[in-house]
Amino acid sequence: MIIHKLILQHLKHKDDADFYLLQALDAIRWIQGGGTVLDSKTEALDLGCGHGVFGSELQKLGCKVSFADEQNYLYDELKDCPFSAIDLDNEDVGKLGQFDLVVCSNVLEHLAKPFDFLSSAHKMLKPGGRLYLSWTNWLSPWGGHDFSPWHYFGPKRGHLIWDKLHKGSKRIHTPFETLYPTYIGETLAHIRRDPQLKVRRAAPRYYSEFSFFVRLPVLREFITWNCALLIERLTQDV
Repeated sequence: MIIHKLILQHLKHKDDADFYLLQALDAIRWIQGGGTVLDSKTEALDLGCGHGVFGSELQKLGCKVSFADEQNYLYDELKDCPFSAIDLDNEDVGKLGQFDLVVCSNVLEHLAKPFDFLSSAHKMLKPGGRLYLSWTNWLSPWGGHDFSPWHYFGPKRGHLIWDKLHKGSKRIHTPFETLYPTYIGETLAHIRRDPQLKVRRAAPRYYSEFSFFVRLPVLREFITWNCALLIERLTQDV
């Protein structure tokens, strides 16, 4: 469980490099706990990589890591690493190649067409390859991101209430522009309908010891701060 550490880190230093390092290290332990081998034979993609914190930690385990995002925000020490620019809402992820592991951390809720992305996810995975997908679902305490908890008044109203209460301050996110409501139940149902994918593990990302939360319909939408899934590609291309 790292939720308490993340809250303390954010209160003291906001979302600095150590904040994301805590997330990455904990997620890697969880991925390995699901039987995924991460070593020099592993070809990995850090998708929506940002500064590359997650991928950098995979490199330390020996993985061959590529990075991808809309723009190259990688730290200077990673600038020579393989990088691909991609618009996940409008470009084919198949152009990125196939990997043993794809990490997509805190990206899904920022996609206008998340189900289109999930339907094409198998293109990035070798048969038996795995996708680590984590995102902040809409009804979680942080579902509105910087205008939480006012998102509970709805995606058309909540951010406007925040604006009235914080006159002179600027929001980072606007619903249906940079942030889109997503739901755990709908996401799981979509993946289960895909014959090429199977969910191998599911848990609240920051308190994965309580994995049973994700099996509780309706309630999971509120008590899972950030949902983490480990998804395996099962078949050859169809």
